[in-house]
Amino acid sequence: MEIQEIIGNNLKYFRYQTKLSQEKFYSQFGLNYRYLACIERGEINVSIKFLDKLAKALKVDIREFFNPDNERFNFKKRIDGKEKED
Repeated sequence: MEIQEIIGNNLKYFRYQTKLSQEKFYSQFGLNYRYLACIERGEINVSIKFLDKLAKALKVDIREFFNPDNERFNFKKRIDGKEKED
């Protein structure tokens, strides 16, 4: 799994915990939710500065974005409704 996918999966996991849609959560940042959906899918890189901003909004330690926790990966598979091989 690429680091962008790990970050995106964790971002999706933590955002899901807020019980807000992508659009509602990311509107707090004044950013297009489609751009941020690309981050959640691991399609683009994101700066550390932006990750820090997201971590503060989600009330998590920034290091959590880099954690390849299998439970979170399984969460992503359940939410996306598909199985994915590493």
